[in-house]
Amino acid sequence: MNKILFSPPYVDQDVIKEVTETLNSGWITTGPKVKALEEAISKMASIDHTLCVNSWTSGAILVLKWWGIEAGDEVIIPAYTYSATALSVIHAGGTPVMVDVKDDFTIDEEAIKKAITQRTKAIMAVDFGGLMCDYDAIKAIIETSKLNFNPANHLQKQLGRIILISDAAHSIGAFYKGKPSGSAADISIFSFHAVKNITTAEGGAICINLPNGFNNDAIYKEMRLWSLNGQTKDAFTKAQAGGWRYDILFAGLKVNMPDICAAIGLAQMKKYEGQLMPDRERIARRYTKNFESKPWAILPILEDDKRKSCFHLYALRILGFGEVERDRMIEMISDLGISVNVHFIPMPMFTAFKELGYRIEDYPNTYALFSNEVSLPIYPQLTDEQVDRISKAVIASYNSIRNS
Repeated sequence: MNKILFSPPYVDQDVIKEVTETLNSGWITTGPKVKALEEAISKMASIDHTLCVNSWTSGAILVLKWWGIEAGDEVIIPAYTYSATALSVIHAGGTPVMVDVKDDFTIDEEAIKKAITQRTKAIMAVDFGGLMCDYDAIKAIIETSKLNFNPANHLQKQLGRIILISDAAHSIGAFYKGKPSGSAADISIFSFHAVKNITTAEGGAICINLPNGFNNDAIYKEMRLWSLNGQTKDAFTKAQAGGWRYDILFAGLKVNMPDICAAIGLAQMKKYEGQLMPDRERIARRYTKNFESKPWAILPILEDDKRKSCFHLYALRILGFGEVERDRMIEMISDLGISVNVHFIPMPMFTAFKELGYRIEDYPNTYALFSNEVSLPIYPQLTDEQVDRISKAVIASYNSIRNS
């Protein structure tokens, strides 16, 4: 029986055609394909300015450095997320302040309230599995904390409050109260890593949505400089006749996205809302149909009165299981030729964060979710028959462990 992979990239003839066109153009680094992808993302997110970069992580570091994060500044994040969320804060020079999450895997607003101090400069809320956070609840907390906000530069003084950043690595195409991901926070950052709903092999995008009073066009241009070593011209502009002269304005980063990568994402964006995301929804809802009668299956939220997922993950939890039983279940499913995963190992369980003083015992709900979570394959190429095969393997492995 053929193996079922966990999350292969979606590469069809349209992707190959777009990439080949780029290769044949003679221009493969940042240029017209990147600009076209930025425009497509902006349109989907209902904003005006998007900057493509070479990864989510570099985009987050760029944003935090631009915001002026420095030693002693705190950024509140959930403990349940991929390590890049915390590492970006550390690399920018700040301190990650981890808080617990709710049963839907998103950041706990009550925990945010308790974590805010005069050193808090940003909150980075993490959308999980395609489901967005409760952004209005977080904004209300930020508003009530304005009097204690301690700005350290002109940008922070202009905003006059903690900046809200959305780690939207999982949520391109999702909605919160009718607003698309990318427009729910001051700044949102998408990931286009190989396993994401839209991929550029490696890549990310910064969606700029600062409130009235900010010139988002000027901020886009400034962040673009940040992505190019602080250089006033990108390689495409320099290559034009007479365009060789440029300046370095400040010590920026080198995190721009090349056209050869943007071409992959651009081809996928053209069919994302009409084909790729509906296929993900088909699979997610079929899983739910297959598991909803099982009292031990804790199903992920696909849609509620505020949110609609973009179906990035199908994070199934197993009632009554702990790490040992969950791990055994994964082994049994794998033995049947099906790849599954766990999202995520909580950051406080990693050596690097333990050595910084973080303890998983401080985040009980994070650990509870992790200990019995299994992520099932979900990608457009899966057939209904394969989804049923996966579902049967999960059910059989659960029954086998429970009966042993």
